[in-house]
Amino acid sequence: MPQVQFIPHKALPPTTPGPGSGLLPKVVFGLLLAFCLTPWASPPVALALGLVLAQTVGNPFPAFTKKYTSNLLQFSVIGLGFGLNAQAAVQAGREGILFTIGSIFGTLVLGYFAGRWLKLGRVVTHLISCGTAICGGSAIAAVGPVVGAKDDEMSVSLGTVFVLNAVALFAFPPIGHALALTQQQFGLWCAIAIHDTSSVVGAAAAYGTEALGVATTVKLARALWIIPVALGTAYFFKQKDVKVKLPWFILGFIGAMLLNTYVPATHAVGPWLVKLAHLGLVVTLFFIGAGLSFKTIKAVGPRPFALGVLLWLVISSVSLFVIMKV
Repeated sequence: MPQVQFIPHKALPPTTPGPGSGLLPKVVFGLLLAFCLTPWASPPVALALGLVLAQTVGNPFPAFTKKYTSNLLQFSVIGLGFGLNAQAAVQAGREGILFTIGSIFGTLVLGYFAGRWLKLGRVVTHLISCGTAICGGSAIAAVGPVVGAKDDEMSVSLGTVFVLNAVALFAFPPIGHALALTQQQFGLWCAIAIHDTSSVVGAAAAYGTEALGVATTVKLARALWIIPVALGTAYFFKQKDVKVKLPWFILGFIGAMLLNTYVPATHAVGPWLVKLAHLGLVVTLFFIGAGLSFKTIKAVGPRPFALGVLLWLVISSVSLFVIMKV
């Protein structure tokens, strides 16, 4: 019988080709990282700088960025909780619950049939479908051990969703403005249609404060579906005695919201923690971009990437249509 345990969760950023040789990559890395700590750096800009670094001189510290990406993201998400009201968050989560259930179920079903049509392996198909349906790399990292995924299957799946995350972070805010989406609408769309929490929060932060609150709350509520999906995966893949990883930082985010809502003493430090969280998010996206080398992108291959693009386009367009019509 599958077991659910609260254990530390470590999302797996995409692999990188190795440190850039010589002094130049280290100097460039240091300068770009320092810029990301300034007020002029936004999440999209940070991701772009990381991508430029990866495609030119290379990431000289792949082990460092890989180690601290997930931890920095998790603590940043917790910090964002100090800027949210629990009652408003509950309302936002309630409004997004039907979208969440429908989109998760629909994406998994579509992914199954599309994977068969593309003649992809069962494991890769399921990993990419789960990553698209729930929360990107976090879902893949949680479901991978349940299905006994091999390293190459994990790498291909992670590479697919991380590439599409980068595209979404740049594309979504301009689309939102062009369609005159409200803060509520854009935040909900981000939470449903963008894979990873980092890119969801980054895109929503670029759109507005209210969008950020809605997107973060709905996305983390969506991430809780890792549990039933992983348990269902264990059943359909006939796996026994598996352990399902639950992202612990969701509990921290909820705790931060409750403190900010019901403990007035936290109001003095809350704004500072939120600012640190935004700074941490910017650095996180720089690290993620630095890990997306051309080698990583090329290793994905056409068919897994085609599946990821198909699922992403469907969930993005359908959810956007429903949100705009409701």
